[in-house]
Amino acid sequence: MTISEPQTPKIPQGLGKKVLPYALLSPAVLVTLTIVFFPMIQAVWMSFHDYVLFRPKDISFVGLKNFIAAFNDEVFWISLRHTIVWIGITVPAQLFLGLCTALLLNQKFFWRPIARALIIIPWALPSVVIALMWVWIYDSNYGILNDLLLRANILKTAIPWLADPDTALYAIILTLTWQGFPFFAVMILAGLQSIPTSYYEAASIDGASNFRQFWHITLPGISGVVFTAVLLRIIWVANSIDVIFVMTGGGPGYATYTLPLYAFIKARTGLDFGYGSAIAVLFAIMLLSVVAIYLRRVSRDIS
Repeated sequence: MTISEPQTPKIPQGLGKKVLPYALLSPAVLVTLTIVFFPMIQAVWMSFHDYVLFRPKDISFVGLKNFIAAFNDEVFWISLRHTIVWIGITVPAQLFLGLCTALLLNQKFFWRPIARALIIIPWALPSVVIALMWVWIYDSNYGILNDLLLRANILKTAIPWLADPDTALYAIILTLTWQGFPFFAVMILAGLQSIPTSYYEAASIDGASNFRQFWHITLPGISGVVFTAVLLRIIWVANSIDVIFVMTGGGPGYATYTLPLYAFIKARTGLDFGYGSAIAVLFAIMLLSVVAIYLRRVSRDIS
């Protein structure tokens, strides 16, 4: 008497192909829902409540009170103005330096591999390390920046760059520009290397100058990469608070306050999570336009 081996049920091949992508994506979706969307929903919920941690029993629904208070808050508008300046200067400066660096690294010279590796250092360093390093650079007593400017007779006396309300924000912008321009350099360099060299050879034969080649071949060839990189950097720079917090903590006064930093300080220092969440929600709504443009761009590229 022979015992037949149990046969495993066969899954229809067409059904397996349909289910497999969703099965592979499900862990990432679950992690995203847990880490990203749940805190977002909780922040929106807290923004409609009087949620102060040192009064845990007095949490109550207040509707739009926190949002109305934000619009009547002078510091909110100061932070919004600083955020616009922060993004409006930092991102174009990073783009310009990144473009120049990518064009240089796209040329042939004997130490190009080393240069391409070294250019990543500012991007690879932790933000806290960069902030502390630049605090020493800006130091009015021991900083190398003041020392060089004094030796060159550009300054007569040392400037406390981070202690002066007129220079603190722009000093931090310079720091973040130095940290972030390698991102643009790497992205644009990848775009440059995707442009066929035959285009430049044909343009040279036709007598096109270097500027005309750059304007009619290089820029159109990297426009897609630049557009995506700019949108991503706007989002990242807008949400960046670590460098500001380590270098100045928002001071002197409110000179370096941005909206994300203001929301963080309200929740961290005052433990007012309701008001801090309301500021964060308002800022998120402002960024939704940039996110929508980015998603539209990505969906168009995929289709």
